[in-house]
Amino acid sequence: MADTRIVRRSAAVTLDADLHPVLRRVYAARGIGSAAELNLALGGLLPVGSLDGIDEAVALLCEEHARRRSVLVIGDFDADGATSTALLVRGLRRLGFPDVGYLVPDRFRFGYGLTPEIVALAAERDPGLIITVDNGMSSNAGVAAARDRGIDVLITDHHLPGASLPAANAICNPNLPGAAFRSKALAGVGVAFYVLAALTRRLADGGPQPSAADFLDLVALGTVADVVPLDRNNRILVAQGLQRIRAGRSVPGIAALLAEGGRPVSGTVASDLGFAAAPRLNAAGRLDDMSLGIECLLADDPARARLLAAELGRLNSERRAIEARMNEEATAILRRMHLDEGELPLGLCLFDEAWHHGVVGLVAARAKERLHRPVIAFAPAGDKWLRGSARSVAGVHIRDALDAVAKREPQLLEKFGGHAMAAGLTLHRDRLEAFRRAFAEEIAGRMQPADAEGVVVSDGELAAGELTLATAEALRAGGPWGSGFPEPVFDGRFAVVDARIVGERHLKLRLRIDGAAPVQDAIAFNFEAGGRTSLPRGGDILQLAYRLDVNEYQGSRRPQLVVEHLW
Repeated sequence: MADTRIVRRSAAVTLDADLHPVLRRVYAARGIGSAAELNLALGGLLPVGSLDGIDEAVALLCEEHARRRSVLVIGDFDADGATSTALLVRGLRRLGFPDVGYLVPDRFRFGYGLTPEIVALAAERDPGLIITVDNGMSSNAGVAAARDRGIDVLITDHHLPGASLPAANAICNPNLPGAAFRSKALAGVGVAFYVLAALTRRLADGGPQPSAADFLDLVALGTVADVVPLDRNNRILVAQGLQRIRAGRSVPGIAALLAEGGRPVSGTVASDLGFAAAPRLNAAGRLDDMSLGIECLLADDPARARLLAAELGRLNSERRAIEARMNEEATAILRRMHLDEGELPLGLCLFDEAWHHGVVGLVAARAKERLHRPVIAFAPAGDKWLRGSARSVAGVHIRDALDAVAKREPQLLEKFGGHAMAAGLTLHRDRLEAFRRAFAEEIAGRMQPADAEGVVVSDGELAAGELTLATAEALRAGGPWGSGFPEPVFDGRFAVVDARIVGERHLKLRLRIDGAAPVQDAIAFNFEAGGRTSLPRGGDILQLAYRLDVNEYQGSRRPQLVVEHLW
């Protein structure tokens, strides 16, 4: 791993003294200055009617409802797209739309978005309206093809638009040019929720109405899975969804996915959605057909949901094996590049003829984390094309970087789209080397070599008396944590009491912060993948960056250090 240093957060603490003292420090370092900012009640959401394009979207949906025409939801093949699709299908059916179906592009045949080919497939179902969720902003040709066939189109999306907007009947997106909505961070499922909430209110016309809040479990899962920034609006959506899940009021599919991942529903936190439910849901879109994941979320019978979740778990195990092999191959490619070229470029492109393009995004993310620079991983898409998945670092807006390359050398990229930290792209395989050079040059203009030094941002040291179950439980309950509102990480020096490998690749440690302190349990997941060649030994002194969590085992609860980095 590239050199990594620790930077500690600090801020003046002004919050109420009745909060746990460690939480007070953590919240202050995240810019929380008052207890009111910690109020995550549903009433604190930005008004539903303030989302740009929502009036046009609701008017179109009301017209379709009155005309009793069929509706087809076109989703994306990730967890945000799956939850968005399930939310709208469930919600529109409940509101009395007579015929609501969905279609997800097969990523291996059609790629991303509402393409003309997907429109032709959709037209076989004779829909009156197509609604895109978590896609559509780059689907100019597909929207035109639908309108030519007499099919109305509503785009709900959160991705950045291109140079021109698709000619849809209505577009609902907080990132439209000149948009006034005060949260640009809504996930695709958040946009779908706002649309459904506004439509529910309009159709009720002052009478009794079901609540769109019933679907906040889906919103929470999609929002966490898409790793969008947890601004206050998203934190409210996630917190409210988690309350529903913990109370046993989620759709059966979410409960089944959590159970498949070994996470108790009653204690679900955001990280359980991100590390247990979301990867299993995403596995369907990466290796097979996201329809399997959507059906899991649409299932009303718990037994059927469990069967589908088990199949998703099987696919996730297969995905992990493929990813492990590809990561090893990526490491070998990087080693050769380093030998051949010396210093690695700041913008990296990786490609292997045998790679699976449903998994390249994970490979790019792993390489980005190790090397602290933007990475694009490519896989073949037929004989002529390559599809790439890009992951970036703070300070480098990856979609803008791709846009700059496309404007400077328009022959290189066939298509691309995304946002600040992640993007997807397609190019002709003959243009890979030219694109590799152009991308490296573009990134070199956007960051300095010193920016590629790894930084662990820490909330400081915890004293021996703070390494307690009470502190761990307070931190666990203090979320939701996630992108933009990161889970607390602490650092400190510890003496090793003993160390061993468990589960083939995880390092289990017992540590002391000093000679008189109690022994602390710790675990470093995927330790062998980190490149260290020998185990720590009793008496060694380690510098750790870690999260303090609760370890539940055979009915007992103990504090546990989850090691992020060790030196």
